[in-house]
Order: sequence, then C-alpha cells, then structure tokens
Amino acid sequence: MKSNKVWIALTIILIVAMAILAYFFRNKSEAYSITKENDYNKAFYEVVDYVQNVKTYLAKSMISKSSEHGALMLTHVWRESNLAQVYLGMLPIESQELENTEKFLNQVSEYSYTLSRQNIDGKELTDEDMNKIKELYNYCNDLSNTLNEMSEELNNGTLNWENLMENTEGSEIPEVSTFNVVEENFHEFTGLIYDGAFSEHMTSQDKKGLVGEDIDEETAKQKAEEFIGRDKIKETQNNGLVENGDIPVYRFEMTTNENQKIGISISKKGGHVVFLNYNREISEEKIKEDEAVQIGKKYLASKGFNNMKETYYLKEYGFLTVNYAYSQDNVTIYPDLIKVKIALDNGEVIGLETTGYLNCHNKRNIPTAKVSIEEARKSLSNKANVTSEGLAIIPTEWMTEIYCYEFKGTIEDIDFISYINAETGKEEDILIITNTPNGTLTE
Repeated sequence: MKSNKVWIALTIILIVAMAILAYFFRNKSEAYSITKENDYNKAFYEVVDYVQNVKTYLAKSMISKSSEHGALMLTHVWRESNLAQVYLGMLPIESQELENTEKFLNQVSEYSYTLSRQNIDGKELTDEDMNKIKELYNYCNDLSNTLNEMSEELNNGTLNWENLMENTEGSEIPEVSTFNVVEENFHEFTGLIYDGAFSEHMTSQDKKGLVGEDIDEETAKQKAEEFIGRDKIKETQNNGLVENGDIPVYRFEMTTNENQKIGISISKKGGHVVFLNYNREISEEKIKEDEAVQIGKKYLASKGFNNMKETYYLKEYGFLTVNYAYSQDNVTIYPDLIKVKIALDNGEVIGLETTGYLNCHNKRNIPTAKVSIEEARKSLSNKANVTSEGLAIIPTEWMTEIYCYEFKGTIEDIDFISYINAETGKEEDILIITNTPNGTLTE
C-alpha cells in the first residue's frame, strides 16, 4: 500500500516537472521567435532605407555634369546598393525568389562603381551614361514604392515573416503577393541599360542672434506673458531653468482663459522666445495652405522678425508647419530659420521655434559673386529645366556658411534644387524635392 503511494507521488512529481519543462521550453521558443521576428524586421527596414538612398543618389547624379559631383554621388550609389544586398540576404526568403532583385542591386553597384572611376579620372558622363542612370532610377523607384507597401503590410499585420518562411516550402499564401510584385518589377530587366532643406541647421557657439544680457526667471515670466498677451492668460506656472540644451531657457506653462495649455521657453540670455507650443484640438480645416503661409509671415513681422521668406512646409493633424528663412538684399539666408505652426481651422499661430535664427542671425557682409549666374548654370545637366534661380547662403556640416546660386528645376520629372558656389563655381549640394499632399520634403 505504501509502495503504491510512493509511485503515485513520483508520478505526480514527474507530471509537474514535465509541465514545468514544457512551459519553460515553450516560453523559450516564443522568445526566440520574437527575437528572430525583430531581427527580420530590422533587416527589412534597413533594405527599405538603403534602396531609398540608392534612388535619391541616382536622381542627384542625373542633375549635374560635374565629374567631381558625379564621382561622389555614384560612390554613394555603389555603397548603398551593396549594403541593401547585405541586409536583403538576411531575410528568410529563398534566394531564387529574390534573384532578380539581388541581380538589380548588384548591377547597380557594379555600374555605378565603373562610372565613378571614370569621373575620378576627370571624364564627364556621356548622354548614354545618363540615359542608363535614368533607367536604373526608374527601376529603383518601382522597387522603393513596393518595399514601402510591404512595410505597411508588416506594420498592420497583413504580412509576417512566418508566412513568408512557410511560402519558401511551397505553400500558397496570398499575403506574400507583395513580394511577388517586387520580382515583377524586374521581369524585363535583363541588364544594365528626399522635414525641409537645412531645417537641421547648424548651431553656433557664438549665438549671434542671442543678443542682450542675462535675465532672471521673473523677468522671463513677464516677457512670456507679454508675448502671449496678458489678457489671454488665467495662470502662469514656472517650470524652472533648463541649462543643458543648446540655448539655456526658462520654461513656463500657461493656462488660458479657455483653460487651454501653452508651453513657452524664454532664453536666459536676452529674454528671447525660443519655443512655443499651444496644445488644442483642431476643428474643421477652413484655411488654405497659401493663406496660412501668409498668416505666419505677418505673425513673425508683428513679433519683430522682419524680412522672413517662406521655404518649405508640412501639413499634418489640421495644422501647417512652415519654415521661414531670413532674406537680406534678395539673398535667402537659410541658417536663420524659424518654424511656425498655424492652425488651419481659424489661422491661429499655435507653435514657434526660433533656435536656428537665434544661433545664426546677424547682418552679413554679402560678397560680390565672382562667378556669373550663366557660368554657374553650365554646371547643370543639359536636360535640366530650370524654373527659378537666385542667391542663397547655406550652412555646412562644418558649421560654416557658403554663398551660392540656388537653381530650382526639374529633370525627367524629378524636382531638384542645386547649389553652386558663387565665388568658386563649385557644386556644393543638390536636393531632391518630393511634393506630397501634406507638403514639400527634401532629400
């Protein structure tokens, strides 16, 4: 009898142990699956980014005739297409299913490398070379669009890597049809045949626009209330001094008479408004974009920011965010940038950021251009259609400024802006413009 009880106890212990082990291994398996899913997602989004970069650099290499510029852009194409191939190889899809895509990226890489070597030797690209680059751009554009569709399907759960892996074993799963489209984009490919510009502007140790003496918190509070209008404010709460940012500021939160909240930051030096955000719901949109742009411009003038010129904008959630750059003697000064957010229901300004302006604003000694605009225009491709031209000062990653001719135009349905140094004739930068329903973006 005692022996039976022992066996029963041992059996129960064994069952419990097996259940614990099963639970442990199941959790471990689930954790492994999640890790692999994350790894695949990361690799895929890297492919998306690198293919987008290839597309952008191919577009830029079509705009200029400069061999120096061509060498730089095509070297970027070579590098980005190689990296896209590396991450493509990390995806759980059998190689034959991606054979055409891999072949395309490989040939883009090899061809761009060959052309870049020619450019380095001082040889300009021929019309035939430019036509081939245009064809590569078209295929790359198709691939980029399809990968973006796949990205949406991964995000909303329509597509998952488990199904894709099952598909490699021969099952027919409709969710993987997007990947088939990737391949179809290249069924005829048998061989070689872009926030606003300068919105991430430089900061400056000198803070040229941050004029005035240091102020205390009470004085900053008074300036904040004057900027908003004391008659609109029910209460102001002090949120202290923040010194670890680019510009040390006093922060305040205001409650309006309508019980809305406004956050505002005032610089310790000089008492300038650095940041303003008015959180409120946006009702029906009644203000058009061009009208909102003019409202923002008038608002800046009323606050003492004169000669501001609209550059790029983004529309979202019922408001328009516009980048305004300072203009001096008909030269657009991109480092002196202010962002204004306008509500599209009633045209009220509900946001402001002046960091670029406070870092960089000063009266420049604008030099006389040593290169004529006609000579600068020769740097562009013969196929480029210039729609506007002017002068601009642009920032560099080395925290300097360059005086340039700014050419806006199109080539093969691609919108671009090219910057040619007005003193040396050197091509300094090219931006690819993407016009979306929500605004103008640059790459």
